[in-house]
Amino acid sequence: MAQNLFGEDILPQIVLALGSALALGTLAALIRPPQQRKEGALERPPLLRSVIQIVIGLLAAIWAGASLLG
Repeated sequence: MAQNLFGEDILPQIVLALGSALALGTLAALIRPPQQRKEGALERPPLLRSVIQIVIGLLAAIWAGASLLG
């Protein structure tokens, strides 16, 4: 039987990667918005939406990390 390169259960690894990217990417956009904006673009990302995305990303990453360790 062929062994999977990433282990037996790849779903927690994917959720960990996506949740971490969502949380860290949104946090980076809040901390350092782009210097040059496109026409019609917002000056800063909306705060409430950004906080919700960070929380969802952190919850997903924590769940995936607990699944991988447990």
